[in-house]
Amino acid sequence: MTMLQPEFLAPNPGLCTEEEISRLVHTFYARARKDPSLGPIFEAHVTDWDAHFVQMINFWSMKLRGTNHFRGAPMPKHVALPGLTSELFERWIQLFRETTSEMGNPNLQFNANTLALHIGGRLWLRYQMERYPDRELVELCGA
Repeated sequence: MTMLQPEFLAPNPGLCTEEEISRLVHTFYARARKDPSLGPIFEAHVTDWDAHFVQMINFWSMKLRGTNHFRGAPMPKHVALPGLTSELFERWIQLFRETTSEMGNPNLQFNANTLALHIGGRLWLRYQMERYPDRELVELCGA
């Protein structure tokens, strides 16, 4: 029997449930907050974790399921953070992939990972353009 490769379907309400997105967000941030590289950044800049969880669940629900609950502008918030590096973005992607691999939903895993790599890459490129306009842009390796 041949295993079918997942395909990019997002956004699609049948891709996953809101409960899966909530579990993804909570599990990922529990992992990221304990990470020696990422944890201090999150702890220094997220002051209301409950509100952050709601915002991130709404964001991923929009990206994966096509809902319209998300309100926000992630780009300026990330560009405003001091001292970010490609290694930090790649670590974020790595932890995200570890989390999706434990979800038990291959379509969610493939679609969320594809989106995370795209989003992380765009945030990193914009960060460099804003912070280091005279430097050559460095793309993420994809962790």
